[in-house]
Amino acid sequence: MKKHTVFRGAATALITPLTPDGIDFEAFGRLIDWQIDEGIDALVIAGTTGEGSTLTDEEHREAIRFSVQRAAGRVPIIAGTGSNDTDYAVSLSKYACEVGVDALLVVTPYYNKATQKGLVTMFTVIADAASKPVILYNVPSRTGVNIEPATYAALAGHPNIAGIKEANGNISKIVETAALVGDQLDIYSGNDDQIVPILAMGGSGVISVLSNVMPRATAELCARFFRGDTAGSAKMQMELLPLINALFSEVNPIPVKAAMAAMGWCENYLRLPLTPMEEAHWQTLRALLARHGLLA
Repeated sequence: MKKHTVFRGAATALITPLTPDGIDFEAFGRLIDWQIDEGIDALVIAGTTGEGSTLTDEEHREAIRFSVQRAAGRVPIIAGTGSNDTDYAVSLSKYACEVGVDALLVVTPYYNKATQKGLVTMFTVIADAASKPVILYNVPSRTGVNIEPATYAALAGHPNIAGIKEANGNISKIVETAALVGDQLDIYSGNDDQIVPILAMGGSGVISVLSNVMPRATAELCARFFRGDTAGSAKMQMELLPLINALFSEVNPIPVKAAMAAMGWCENYLRLPLTPMEEAHWQTLRALLARHGLLA
């Protein structure tokens, strides 16, 4: 039986506004307020899109603490606390729980990777240490390791493991996972181009990059589906596909950071090894932002 639904609908995998001096907390606060005002259902802080891998430990913790305080209970705050160092993931997860997050997003280990047995052990250790629900994050294109459906099934009974952010891109595997875990885990799309297909398989929503630039529309796409307007939701999915593709024309979050800067929310500043968007890709993205009336 499902333990706890962290959110239903659209959560933004939020960018972290950066400058050469560190996190721009003034911009960060305005961005959090705007996302909530636009009707987003939850916010993910310091995940992949939030450049968590290049934040210092102090910055990572402060971003989480700040976001909890700024949101002030208006929407769930989900902290990205995964790492290829399990001890560090445990430490960061405990801290995030202490400062009041609503849930944790824990990615598979990258570079050193793991066997499926290793994944079960790692996620269990982190979930045992957490006092808030854990959402497992599978993104093999970035980490080089994939969570198999049987592994989800092995983890589904843990009382603190509540959901899955699935970004493996393989709908057949996602269907298999849904069949195995039943209502024990919420499944969220980790790919903006697969929101409706995953909702159709009983998914609970999306953890989205698109919603950085279009929070209201992304939330509405999910809401239409939940209201029974499958055709309307699918129509939105297809209409937004060109913009979704442009936002992934280079490694995330390069395009979305460029888009948010063009919308006036932050500097187009990235930490190495990320570099600003290639001009040809940017011109395509810029034209699509203009088409949707999003440029500042």
